[in-house]
Amino acid sequence: MTREKLYLPLSGYLMVFVELITLIAGILLIIADFSTPPISLASLMGAFCLLAFVFILPGFFINNPNEAKVLLLFGEYKGTARREGFCWINPFFTKRHISLRARNQNGNVLKVNDKLGNPIEIGAVLVWQVQDTAKATLEVENYQQYVVIQSEAAVRHLANTFPYDDIDEHTDGITLRASADQVNNLLEKELNERLDRAGIKVLEARISHLAYAQEIAGAMLQRQQATAVVAARRQIVEGAVGMVEMALSKLSEKEIVVLDEERKAAMVSNLLVVLCGEKGTQPVLNAGTLYH
Repeated sequence: MTREKLYLPLSGYLMVFVELITLIAGILLIIADFSTPPISLASLMGAFCLLAFVFILPGFFINNPNEAKVLLLFGEYKGTARREGFCWINPFFTKRHISLRARNQNGNVLKVNDKLGNPIEIGAVLVWQVQDTAKATLEVENYQQYVVIQSEAAVRHLANTFPYDDIDEHTDGITLRASADQVNNLLEKELNERLDRAGIKVLEARISHLAYAQEIAGAMLQRQQATAVVAARRQIVEGAVGMVEMALSKLSEKEIVVLDEERKAAMVSNLLVVLCGEKGTQPVLNAGTLYH
């Protein structure tokens, strides 16, 4: 596997000075030789200087910040020029431009099945950049397309690994909806493993879209509503039982009224109806005695 190695190009300004010297020297030698025929070695030296001028010219290039050039010589990798500014290299080198800037990718919304087989819609956004320029240009055909395909594969694998929601209410399990931080960390780790071959580093990966598929969204919404109603009822009943217990305890402690078991049962029933009912109850006042 090809790995990046740094290549240090020469300063372009220095080579511009050399270019000017070869150009001026070539012109002066040819002019001087033609003025004193016959043609001698000076003309050959002048022609050589002009050829050197033409040969040096294609070696100039500019590297902007966060850009690099992958250099090849007759199909052999020679290194990567990361030096910024005006530079010069061997004109026979083939230069492949590559950007080192961080890039955003908003992935497509995919329709997949979660661990429980429920169809869901999921999408992810990631931030990535090229770390190894040799791998990115020489190990894969198109590194940008490689990132797109591998990111979709990683999102699909993640969705198949965990359930969308904890239907069985096991709080110790990881779910796509409730364990967002853990899921994002696992996605980022898997993407870095998949994209290492292309020399790509994922800086951040987040689930950007998560929902049940349309065909089961209505049923799942009813289940969530039923779960919320049951949870609310459970809390109401627990509070009502506590209040009834407190009422009976206070009445017995302060000896306000002495109730037998039958009256206690009737009182508990009435209090639970009042406390747990969805609507306000209408009291019936007993104007006579407590006992018949």
